[in-house]
Amino acid sequence: MELETLKSLYKEHKEARLFGRYIHSESIAPLLEKLAKKCEVLMVGKSVLQENIHTITIGSGPKKILMWSQMHGNESTTTKAIFDLLNLLLSSEEVSEAILKTCTIQIIPILSPDGAKAYTRVNANQVDLNRDAQNLSQPESVILKACFETFKPHFCYNLHGQRTIFSAGDTNNSATVSFLAPAQDEICTITPNRKRAMEVIAVMNANLQQQIPNQVGVYDDAFNINCVGDTFQTQNIPTILFEAGHYRDDYTREVVREYIFQSFVVSLNYIAKNTVTGDAYASYLDIPENHKCFYDLIIRNARIVQDGDLLDIAIQYQERLLADSVAFVPRIEKFTSLNQFFAHREIEANGSVVETVKKEAIIIGYENDLVKLKNEGISLKLTKS
Repeated sequence: MELETLKSLYKEHKEARLFGRYIHSESIAPLLEKLAKKCEVLMVGKSVLQENIHTITIGSGPKKILMWSQMHGNESTTTKAIFDLLNLLLSSEEVSEAILKTCTIQIIPILSPDGAKAYTRVNANQVDLNRDAQNLSQPESVILKACFETFKPHFCYNLHGQRTIFSAGDTNNSATVSFLAPAQDEICTITPNRKRAMEVIAVMNANLQQQIPNQVGVYDDAFNINCVGDTFQTQNIPTILFEAGHYRDDYTREVVREYIFQSFVVSLNYIAKNTVTGDAYASYLDIPENHKCFYDLIIRNARIVQDGDLLDIAIQYQERLLADSVAFVPRIEKFTSLNQFFAHREIEANGSVVETVKKEAIIIGYENDLVKLKNEGISLKLTKS
């Protein structure tokens, strides 16, 4: 698809009622009510805390795609993009009609409503649902497995969010979007099934490279049968991991939201119009693997005490749910030489002492929006959000 067409579709169909990082069941309730008038919306089970879990099914074609988002409750970017996609699919756009004629898409918009409400990675029982594919110890895991077995998809989209620490390769390029065709055995064999997932990822990557060159990565493919993607892959269903990552100053993930939306549209359009054999998988192998090369902020060439050694100070934002919104709290992570690391923002200390606002020595774990540098207050807060 033409890039300008994709951009226009996003602008036209973006769901305005969803914004920012804190997305939960109450956020999407009016959207589900509206959707129920136009497609199938079913309550398919309940979470640990008895919150409803829904599926949305749309389309009438023979190619089936199962998608689930917010398996980790604090990874909400893909959920926003899902509702942007649904607005598009329910429109009269040519691409929508083509997809829905050829495909049937079933979506679980929030798999972990308890985790989404609490803004945590784990569910209410403190279990990571993406490590529960074999034990099926949690009601949310059982619901996803039942949807998989009942719907019998031909492709699975496993939708996640990625921390700001990741780079695309060992470079100063943030991993803005990452993908993975999960392994289905211990030696990570490139099986015919994985090749089909790789082929679809290669198409999405080609589109993204036009806009964020060198900012697309692939996630570590170490095999873990407890992970849902690996489990579904072992059942010979091509499964694609999506990771919504970081773009410059985009801590609300609204820029990345568009790239995920575009990736949904490009991939579904490709599946609709092509027989995905896996033959066109090779360019997937050129996508660099994620590395952990970034901090949110680095203060370069600082001293912790007068006449101390020159060090770099690494600061990472802690995402905290405060008064129904997500706050980004600066926390000092380490003092050392960070020549091999990059930052989304840098401050040059030029050999000066960095102190607390009370002019005390800073320590690992110090959290504050301000530090003192040359006796002046320096803000560590986000410059944009």
